[in-house]
Order: sequence, then structure tokens, then C-alpha cells
Amino acid sequence: MSTNNSLVQHLKNTDALYSSNIVEAFENIDRVDFVLNPVDSDVYEDYPLPIGHGQTISQPTTVAMMLEMLKPKKGQKILDIGSGSGWTTALLSYIVGSDGYVTGVERVGDLVKFGNKNLGKYGFKNTKIIQSGDKLGVVGEKFDCILVSAAADEFPKELAEQLKVGGKLVIPIKSSIYEITKNENGKLEGSEHYGFTFVPLIF
Repeated sequence: MSTNNSLVQHLKNTDALYSSNIVEAFENIDRVDFVLNPVDSDVYEDYPLPIGHGQTISQPTTVAMMLEMLKPKKGQKILDIGSGSGWTTALLSYIVGSDGYVTGVERVGDLVKFGNKNLGKYGFKNTKIIQSGDKLGVVGEKFDCILVSAAADEFPKELAEQLKVGGKLVIPIKSSIYEITKNENGKLEGSEHYGFTFVPLIF
């Protein structure tokens, strides 16, 4: 039977996962703690799994790739939009450590409860998942990194306002993942990675 260690090894073998701090997070945050049925034989398989309400816990390869694009670091303040099961929120919380902070945002109330319950298994003091409001993200705050785990139809400009200068935003738009940095002049620079599928971003 597959284990979390075998999943991490698979991700390393496919070169989706390589940064030491992100590898360590995957080794210590077990995917089984974020699925609906922890006894399912496919918990550690490399594909998304349903978590209810038409949402999924994302494919491990995709999560690893997006975190590698995001390049989160210890002590950062990070926004995780579409937190779902809380898995990516927990991975990010492990990476930023006690000096950082992660805010997860989720629109489905039952998943806010589910995600926070899952986070509670790890006793994080630097993390919360909140219910999304009428506006995307957390208006009035600025973050070092923003991760979006659902696909927008077009770039949401309000997220640019929530990104610090020098900050990194990773977001799916349609069937691509965009890796975006805000430069010293406040302008956005980025690159596009093709060929992905996500649940839609709704807000």
C-alpha cells in the first residue's frame, strides 16, 4: 500500500518537487489527513480526489509544481485562496514556520469547517481558514505570496493590490498556470505554464 513517503518520492522522481523546504513540508504534512475517507486506497495516488460540494483536493504533482513556482519562505505572510481541504494551507504553514502567517480563504462554509478541522491535527498557531466575502482575497491586507487553487476566467486585478512589491502570485487562468511577480515599480511580470485543469474560481 502506498504511503506519504512513497508519494513524496514519486514527486521527487518526476522533478515536480525539489526545493528542500517544500520537500520537508510534504514529508511532514500527510495527505491522508485532508481527504474525506482516509482508508481509501487511492489517498496517495497522483490525482485529485473529491471533498464534496464539487471541489477536490488537488493532484499532488500540481500542488508541488505550484508551490515550487510560488517559492514560499520562512517568515512570510501568505494568502491561500480556495483552501478546500486545507492541505495546501498546511503545507504553506509548515514552510513559513512560527514567524510567518497563512490565511486560507474558502467560499464553501462546510469546507471552511473541514479545512480548519484538518489544520487542527497539526496544532498550527500561525494559520486560519476564513469564509470568503464579496471580494476576492483579503481586501486591505498585503501578502508576500498569494496562491490560488481554482481557475479564474481572467486575471483578478484585486489580487495585484494585495501583493507586496517583490511578492509572488501563482494563479490558474483557464487551462494555464501563471507565475506572476510584482516588480519594484509595482508592475506585474510573469510567465505562463500550459495544460492544467482546475475547478472554477467562484466569488
